[in-house]
Amino acid sequence: MLGLLWAVMTIGVYITYRILGIADLSVEGSITTGAAIAAHCIYTGMNPYLATFLALLGGMAAGLITGLLHTKLKIPALLSGILTMIALYSINLRILGKSNLSLLRMDTVYTVFKESSLVNNPLFVRLNIAHQLPAIILGIICVLAIVTILYWFFGTEIGCSIRATGDNPQMARAQGINTNNMIILGLIISNGLVALSGALIAQQQSFADIQMGIGSIVIGLASVIIGEVLFGRRSFYSRLMSLVFGAITYRLIIALVLKMGMPANDLKLFTAITVAAALALPTFRSYLRPLTKSMKGGAVDAVNKRNS
Repeated sequence: MLGLLWAVMTIGVYITYRILGIADLSVEGSITTGAAIAAHCIYTGMNPYLATFLALLGGMAAGLITGLLHTKLKIPALLSGILTMIALYSINLRILGKSNLSLLRMDTVYTVFKESSLVNNPLFVRLNIAHQLPAIILGIICVLAIVTILYWFFGTEIGCSIRATGDNPQMARAQGINTNNMIILGLIISNGLVALSGALIAQQQSFADIQMGIGSIVIGLASVIIGEVLFGRRSFYSRLMSLVFGAITYRLIIALVLKMGMPANDLKLFTAITVAAALALPTFRSYLRPLTKSMKGGAVDAVNKRNS
């Protein structure tokens, strides 16, 4: 269930990390920004769908700030993300008004689905999954819509320019592409999706907390890498879908290790080790390749000696 909602954030992380080649740490602030804006607006009586849209805009504004710091002020991308993340902590605290804000007994984007006859089906009630269906249904709708829109967008001239900027900035500039604008646009889209994910998660959990963004970049990277390793990187559409399955797989892994008795306080450490191991896979393979070749060569020599 949560895997589908986190998948939206994972797609946002993928845009900066894989497409643009930027490690954007402002994600840890913008996911809380989306949650804070949505929670505050709903708490004050605003329509939850409008509140979610405003959360999306808030995340896009955060991405714009990071992009301007990096491209216009020539601050390194990593430091630009850190500066935005630090600034967003105070901004998010002002939006919330306190460290956390409850949304219990308030209408959210899931309310319509909770009242539908499908969710209240006796079969789902008997299986004890009726309370999870609204998040699952809306999560599937959002994920499929986002993947389809992004697949179309990155096939357009602007989308291809963003991908070219990430692949080879020098060649992109030689082709007349304004790489600074493409970086800013990529960061805007990425942080907008991250904030949207934060808004959906906050409404599903019925609260927004100032600390909910801590470690989110690691979760996003873990989901990206798991998706690429397990589900492949063939076409661009399959890559986008692999991110969804990677986020779901990550949440299943977390649920499994918790069920096996791992303390919840160790989850961040477990996630960090998982990401480090996945990122180091190419290095491990380069070390093992000469050993494998030598073993194969030895086996061939032994066979040749036996035959002779």
